[in-house]
Amino acid sequence: MDRSESLARHLANIYRLGIKELWSLARDPMLLVLIVYVFTLAVYTSATAMPDTLHKTPIAIVDEDDSPLSQRIVSAFYPPQFITPRVISMAEVDPGMDAGLYTFALHIPQGFQRDVLAGRAPQLQLNVDATRMSQAFTGSGSVQQIVVGEVNEFVQRQRGTATAPVELASRARFNPALEKGWFGALNSIINQITMLSIILTGAALIREREHGTIEHLLVMPVNPTEIMLSKVWSMGLVVLAASALSLNLVVRGMLHVPVEGSLPLFFTGAALHLFATTSMGIFMATVARNMPQFGMLMVLTILPLQMLSGGSTPRESMPQLVQDIMLAAPTTHFVELSSAILFRGAGIDVVWKQFLALAVIGAGLFALSLGRFRKTIAQMA
Repeated sequence: MDRSESLARHLANIYRLGIKELWSLARDPMLLVLIVYVFTLAVYTSATAMPDTLHKTPIAIVDEDDSPLSQRIVSAFYPPQFITPRVISMAEVDPGMDAGLYTFALHIPQGFQRDVLAGRAPQLQLNVDATRMSQAFTGSGSVQQIVVGEVNEFVQRQRGTATAPVELASRARFNPALEKGWFGALNSIINQITMLSIILTGAALIREREHGTIEHLLVMPVNPTEIMLSKVWSMGLVVLAASALSLNLVVRGMLHVPVEGSLPLFFTGAALHLFATTSMGIFMATVARNMPQFGMLMVLTILPLQMLSGGSTPRESMPQLVQDIMLAAPTTHFVELSSAILFRGAGIDVVWKQFLALAVIGAGLFALSLGRFRKTIAQMA
């Protein structure tokens, strides 16, 4: 048999084994439900549920001054960031906070406007319900900025203060309206591609071991490389297809999130990333003996990959040691190229380094996983 015939036979084996994997996945309703969920409801929820954003935050104000300035401050809090403020008495503050009726209670003392115009520094009291952590952390600064802004504008109008000679004009690029849902939707797809590719390939191998079909493969004229490549391409294809549908139907269709860059370029990078993560899933499946153990390994693996790759928080805010270690993770480079392409419309001239890094990391993980897979099969033979 010449080299071309041998290559054609290997490719045919890889193709047929991959089709077998797709049929096996089609008969697994739990994994099918997981695929549909993570690329539809999970993506939609990530875009629309934003706990760090002020939205209908309850606030009460004790206005003992009842002056034009204090009324300006009261009217400065309006939906959708805040619920229309309730003006209450000082005696109602503690019971209202104890009952959880307000996240913030602002106390404006008597003579506040008089002291401000006289150049004195009157004190305002802001009571915060810190058990509502996300609103308390984000809202405290917002309340202070609103109050200071209203006071400064009032004083300038009363005293005729000249405007500053320099004015800073801010322009938001790529997301002019600062819509956090844009980031949440696209970032969710990036994270789901990583998670689902590891789960599907790992589950495919463990399923064969639990059902006893791995022994059938050992007596067939196929080698470990063909078996592993078949799982890589079939499960990778499923994730690519699901992510493409989610990106077009959920993100661009339902959520109306614009995508700036080239989708073919993005999915090319996603394919390289899937080559690495599916290999990682096979390696983890050879370490775990059953699905519960594989699930525990998933928790220990996927959380650092997602939290430290730069998708949730900027890598620059992390310790230098963590940044250096995470350069060996495929998710770091995938997040960088995905953000550059989808958010900023970058081309191959910008992201070629990330493509190269994914290719190198994927080849290394595939070789490592193949060695472990061969060892596992040898022990079963």
